[in-house]
Amino acid sequence: MLIRILVERPEPLAGSAVTEGNEPLRFDGWLELLAVVAELVAAAPSSDEDGDGQTDRMTRNGGADRHLRSLRSWRRPDQETRRPGMSTRRDHRGRTDAAGAGTFTLGGDRAVHRLGFGAMRLPKDRSQARALLRRAVQLGVGLIDTAEFYGPGTSERLIAEALHPYPDGLVIATKGLTHPPDRWGQPGHPERLREAVEGSLRRLRLEQIDLYQLARIDPTVPAEEQVGVLAELRQQGKIRHLGLSEVGVEQLQAAREVVPVAAVQNRYSLADRAWEPVVDHCQGEGIAFLPWFPLGAGRLTQPGGALDEVAGRHQATPAQVALAWLLARSPVMLPIPGTSSVAHLEENLAAAALRLTDDEFQLLGLDVKQTDGPIGH
Repeated sequence: MLIRILVERPEPLAGSAVTEGNEPLRFDGWLELLAVVAELVAAAPSSDEDGDGQTDRMTRNGGADRHLRSLRSWRRPDQETRRPGMSTRRDHRGRTDAAGAGTFTLGGDRAVHRLGFGAMRLPKDRSQARALLRRAVQLGVGLIDTAEFYGPGTSERLIAEALHPYPDGLVIATKGLTHPPDRWGQPGHPERLREAVEGSLRRLRLEQIDLYQLARIDPTVPAEEQVGVLAELRQQGKIRHLGLSEVGVEQLQAAREVVPVAAVQNRYSLADRAWEPVVDHCQGEGIAFLPWFPLGAGRLTQPGGALDEVAGRHQATPAQVALAWLLARSPVMLPIPGTSSVAHLEENLAAAALRLTDDEFQLLGLDVKQTDGPIGH
């Protein structure tokens, strides 16, 4: 394959291109260009299937297949489509993309690959942030999680800058309000929640938010008032599906008496499983569970520990094994690891193809559950 790089000036690339044959592939900056050049050099063609039918087995319906095919073929209006199936040397089983994780149908009608992307740690440089988000979508990420208080507002705006108009099948999940008032300064009154939803709609350039999550149930405001106003906004078509964050089973059940709940986002990782009963409840009810801080580590990462041992067996990083463990933990688990680096994004997504044995899963599960800090990146 002939690869030609055209660079017209030393500043971040606006008109430079990599070409395959005679077809130009255009990029906004050095970071995105270099990531793709590295892939082209190391690439070996691979099919959309991972050889064991995993994608087909885990796709719930034909509509899900259609959404995911559309997502994989998405391109920016000012960019040519990249050749599918590219892989890098960091791949497991020859691929670095989200498809190996299988799919989950969120709320019964939004099929997404189970390994998503958390947009809290986007680069401060806007061109780098846009390149990172576009790379995530190119690699099959179908669920991007953000919040009004990331920035605040910056993460949502960057997502719109990078990806709008959004490809069919891409789910943007955002969170509003309401951490404890003493932290974020605004209580969860109904009028404030309405403002939060309207603000996210404007920043994301959406008419309807696929998944809107109440970041915390404010203890100073009756929970039924907070859930009730979101139910009203759902009836008005501004929210498609509702999610909750940092809730127990009883709170989840109480909310579901008011409005259907499609997802729960609680802090959870291999080393931090305080919300284990909620995971089990969500699995039983078919509710998505999005673990935030999914790479919490504890002493599992110490040399000679279980995580280090299993990572060595698979020639993987501890972070990849930790993500693979989450994916194996429950079919409703949708990890959303974040990063500010394209290289780390690709490393995380390579975990989608990593398969733990039953013995490895049990070994890791029996090790320490205390979290001291993040695994890897």
